[in-house]
Amino acid sequence: MNNKQTAPIYPQKLNQAAREKRPTEDEAILTPPTKAPPHFTQTDPWRVMRIMSEFVQGFEALADVGNAITIFGSARVKPGEMEYETAVQTAQLLGEAGFNIITGGGPGIMEAANKGARQAGVQSIGLNIELPFEQHLNPYVDLSIDFHYFFVRKTMLVKYASGFVIFPGGFGTMDELFEAITLVQTGKVRDFPIVLFGTAYWGGLLDWIRQTMLTGGKIAPADLNLVLLTDSPEETVTYIRRSLLEGRAQEEETARAITRQVFGAEYAPE
Repeated sequence: MNNKQTAPIYPQKLNQAAREKRPTEDEAILTPPTKAPPHFTQTDPWRVMRIMSEFVQGFEALADVGNAITIFGSARVKPGEMEYETAVQTAQLLGEAGFNIITGGGPGIMEAANKGARQAGVQSIGLNIELPFEQHLNPYVDLSIDFHYFFVRKTMLVKYASGFVIFPGGFGTMDELFEAITLVQTGKVRDFPIVLFGTAYWGGLLDWIRQTMLTGGKIAPADLNLVLLTDSPEETVTYIRRSLLEGRAQEEETARAITRQVFGAEYAPE
């Protein structure tokens, strides 16, 4: 087990757009087409090839990762803060329970989770993304993969995870949270435990969901059973292990059945 901290790594490819003051690949692909014909390498058909290469790269690098948990949370949390140290502890306990750890590879909660993985002696994985400003890979990542496209990276964060642990974070963390719930609710992923860590932080959001979304008929009561809210690293590990051992078919299928009724599909898929 290697706990030695090294200097942050600044991936040259991912920081190239920021250094050259040009749009990131994500920004470029989301920009509406103009009348002026672009160079072929700036067209969508060419980008499809690059997107495909990123999928292949991710699939090959992560094919043998085994059981893993993806941990999300704010990049703005600092070492020594309670959320950071709790994330270290949670990731270490998950590692000791046999799970490799996947993060976005950045600072804050991501760094804390990778640190906990390293302390547990399991694989510490960071999936970095190109942003319009320079960034670094945290020093606790053992396997790093760089992505230019958010949707490719998001696929890897879900595909190779057995569940999510979501610490307090901002819009990016919210994005991952609601996408995961939607994937479970619609049957895109199954037996997939989702943990919200931090009752003081997430409690208000869940209250709003109950009082506004549920009361307004936008979700069903069963949808609220798709997540666990906790402040305990030990409960997090126990919940994930039990969910994967016993399955979550009943909780998830109840939510899916109501979703099928909404869309007029009364039968259960085989």
